Amino acid sequence: MSRFLMVDIGAGTMDVLWYDTQSDLHYKAVVKSPVKYMAEKAAQLPGDLVITGSEMGGGPITQILKQRAKEAKVVMSVSAAATLHHHQETVRSWGIKIVDDEKAEALCGNKKYSTLVLNDLDPERLRQIVEGFGVPFSFDAVVICAQDHGVPPAGVSHLDFRHNMFKDRLKENPQPHVLLYRSDEVPVVMNRLRSIAISADGALATEEIYVMDSGMAAILGGSMDLLARERDRIVILDVATSHTVGAAMIGDEIAGFFEYHTQDITLKRLEDLILDLCDGKLAHHCVLEEGGHGAYLRKAIDYKTVEVTIATGPKRRLVEPSKLQISFGAPWGDNMMTGTVGLLEALRRRKGLEPIDYL
Repeated sequence: MSRFLMVDIGAGTMDVLWYDTQSDLHYKAVVKSPVKYMAEKAAQLPGDLVITGSEMGGGPITQILKQRAKEAKVVMSVSAAATLHHHQETVRSWGIKIVDDEKAEALCGNKKYSTLVLNDLDPERLRQIVEGFGVPFSFDAVVICAQDHGVPPAGVSHLDFRHNMFKDRLKENPQPHVLLYRSDEVPVVMNRLRSIAISADGALATEEIYVMDSGMAAILGGSMDLLARERDRIVILDVATSHTVGAAMIGDEIAGFFEYHTQDITLKRLEDLILDLCDGKLAHHCVLEEGGHGAYLRKAIDYKTVEVTIATGPKRRLVEPSKLQISFGAPWGDNMMTGTVGLLEALRRRKGLEPIDYL
């Protein structure tokens, strides 16, 4: 018997899935994302702030701390400041003071400051969610995904860097589950995922911890939808709160993919991206130049041969009026479980377990 916990940490929500291989039972929850939860917490703290912890998702918390720095003193540890930006000078330009981790921890005892610890993973909050399922907070493996841009070397675009991390891995094996990392395998440059793995180690009752980028987890999860099974040539589109990822697949292999910021994409552009991806006309540098994250093309599959295009993600309503034939997917009957199903399937393949029927 194996009991697995999958956690998809997004910009809008945190999606949680518990699965027992012996009983084939699964329980699930969709709750407020850690970054939203943390931003609301920061907004309620009075006076000057000292921020410790590790790199987590930015967005709302970045905006809150930038605004607070205009009104009060904000001090951040080096590790926590990576949440806002990987270049410390950029963070300092917003009026935020950065100190080494030890000094920041020492300031937490100063009554002058309100304190906040940044972390994508809150073990106690997760415990409450899981125990609310009526099951023990103990697992054979925990699998967590989040988006990680990576820490590029000086002079390298973080968008280009993230894209190349995916491309290099997929060149070895074009199946999305190869982007699943055991906690001791996470590349040093993937700072956010490493921070999550470190936080989980010792804080969660589990024998194994794995992490994965949320974009590839969503692609794999979408391909587990009933509409995709028994189909050879498919397109998976995940329109998430922060990022949109599209992938053309031949069987279990990725033929190519693209990634964009959701807020910057239009239906027309998305339709063109899908067609160009399938027909082999999509160029990485062109997508970058217009503000996208990039594109990777292994082989063209000809859009006319695509058997089904499946859209998942909380923002997928964008494609509802599309001129293309796009179906709304729901792996295991729930659109919001796309990422967690992808995590479970990645773990299943990694361990060579029996196939799971995601009905």
